[in-house]
Amino acid sequence: MAGTVYIVIYTLYHHIYKLAVEVQKGLEANGVKTKIYQVPETLTEEILEKMHAPPKPDLPTISVEELTEPDGIIFGIPTRFGTMPAQLKALLDATGKLWATGALSGKFAGTFFCTASQHGGQETTALTTVTYFAHHGMIYVPFGFAHTNLFDNTEVIGGSAYGCGTVANGDGSRQPTEKELQIAKTQGENFAKVVSTYVAGKNVQ
Repeated sequence: MAGTVYIVIYTLYHHIYKLAVEVQKGLEANGVKTKIYQVPETLTEEILEKMHAPPKPDLPTISVEELTEPDGIIFGIPTRFGTMPAQLKALLDATGKLWATGALSGKFAGTFFCTASQHGGQETTALTTVTYFAHHGMIYVPFGFAHTNLFDNTEVIGGSAYGCGTVANGDGSRQPTEKELQIAKTQGENFAKVVSTYVAGKNVQ
């Protein structure tokens, strides 16, 4: 068995969801069992309507307890002023019992992002999320510069050493590009190799 990885996302205009689908493809291509979850929404339907948010993708909503099930979790994070949105923070802030019992210790963690602009905080969001992983004893797996598209300066390309990403524009009009989606799939592939190698070694007794 190559292990199980959950992709846990918050997505308002589906940019993060589109990246998540590619990350999932990369994971599954390497034999890892995966499932995409979304976090509970904290905004009211009235506010979402005023924000012209489309309907949520047809995904199950993750509970705190379900975070203990997989061997690894990759979080898809749209940034809010250089850090994670309240919806995702609410989930992680509710993991006190898991911290107290060490329930997430030794699990792998990854991150990917969406910002409105090129300099909207993809890296700072990663750095402010890593503190949760550290307190839980999770093993953070950065992406590095593992895809040549990250070296392409001929166009705007989201992503960094901390994970794949996309740039949405302030109104959400820019969609993930083919190059960004390619990076996302590679991140899934690389994360899968780390998790599957660990699981295989763990099962050799």
